[in-house]
Amino acid sequence: MFSKYKKAEAKPAAAPADKVAEMPKADASKKIARKPAPSKSATVTPMDKERKRKERMGEIKLELHRALLDNLNLAALEHATEQDLRQEISAISTEVLTEKNIILNREDRQTLNQELFDEVTGLGPLETLLKDESVNDILVNGPQQIFVERSGKLELTDVTFKDERHLLRIIDKIVSAVGRRVDESNPYVDARLQDGSRFNAMVPPIAVDGSLVSIRKFKKDKLGIDDLVNFGAFTEEMAAYLQAAVATRLNVIVSGGTGSGKTTTLNALSSFIDNAERILTIEDTAELQLQQTHVGRMESRPPNVEGKGEVSPRDCLKNALRMRPDRIIVGETRGEEVIDMLQAMNTGHDGSMTTIHANSARDGVSRLENMIAMAGIEMPIKAVRSQISSAVNLIVQASRLQDGSRRMTSITEITGMEGDVISMQEVFRFQRVGLTPDNKIIGHFTATGVRSHYSERFRLWGYDLPASIYEPVAAE
Repeated sequence: MFSKYKKAEAKPAAAPADKVAEMPKADASKKIARKPAPSKSATVTPMDKERKRKERMGEIKLELHRALLDNLNLAALEHATEQDLRQEISAISTEVLTEKNIILNREDRQTLNQELFDEVTGLGPLETLLKDESVNDILVNGPQQIFVERSGKLELTDVTFKDERHLLRIIDKIVSAVGRRVDESNPYVDARLQDGSRFNAMVPPIAVDGSLVSIRKFKKDKLGIDDLVNFGAFTEEMAAYLQAAVATRLNVIVSGGTGSGKTTTLNALSSFIDNAERILTIEDTAELQLQQTHVGRMESRPPNVEGKGEVSPRDCLKNALRMRPDRIIVGETRGEEVIDMLQAMNTGHDGSMTTIHANSARDGVSRLENMIAMAGIEMPIKAVRSQISSAVNLIVQASRLQDGSRRMTSITEITGMEGDVISMQEVFRFQRVGLTPDNKIIGHFTATGVRSHYSERFRLWGYDLPASIYEPVAAE
């Protein structure tokens, strides 16, 4: 064993779904045909032998992990190379296996050593999922149930934690690395992993059946407009329109539900910003990947143990206004910072962008009104709507459809006020037609036939879009 790193002497997978008993046949002429109820998904049914083998391997790993904690000098590991650490773990595990007379084949031994390495240096069972490029989200519902999202669909994995204590130890390892804490008195936390992935956890007693963890993985390769067009998120005509809108400094809001691709869309739209402009970004968890030269990034901060030291998005936004920005990009507007965001859009920071949670463009405007009311600003509703209509020019609606695909389902312009109502016009939309037998969405993108309210602005800025892009497209 390598003495330089040694201290000085001194739940089972889910059961298969029950079969549904057959119903007695009815007269077909009197009964409306309907689709059969979907069978329970996301269940794992390994053979008992394989399950027992995994349980045994888990017990061996637990024993070896205890031996590692007893023998490894954790302070010295900070300066150890990966190769040295792997050799040390292999040596300690070989010694313990020999002492306990446990015989493993070469493949199981290598797997065990890799898992032990992940326990010591990484996030244990989650490491393999974090390294899997096809995984977008990791969702942990207690120690025995870990889901992942691939291509917009949730799948149950066979990855598990040993028990709740094991899961809590990994959560504590993540949050302590960024100077935060989570326990009974502070049972939920937001944090960011080293690679930029967004991490959220909630622990008992608030989480009833075991700690809840969600990880939104950070994409190392930023998706550009061309990538989104190739994926079918929107069309070339819509991309040309959005380029003109961003380049001519229209204020844009990207609206959508959770996981609909709002941040990805905002990232892609930011690629149209001129490299000479000064951009300031404000986020709760830094996710935006802007490629411009002159970018200042800010991240809000929660209060500390004493309830002090909080830096809210509104604080960041107020300070950003004093830092001579050309554009301000707020990762997500969901609270009292909305009033400062609208003021910035109205007072010389044209071309600013943000995201909000809403199901449609009209709902997005209503959410803005509600957030202003929640901020404690007492204004007549007409004054609030007038402020919104003059600040926001464009609402881009992103949606995740039932087949898991993400589409830009609507691009809507705000054109002003008609009486007490904000007037809006939809320029592009995704027209759904139906479903294929395997539940894939059938549809196409089309213009609505309405010419852009900002056509003259586009022309004066050098983006003279052809009238043909506003012509409706018939289904193929």
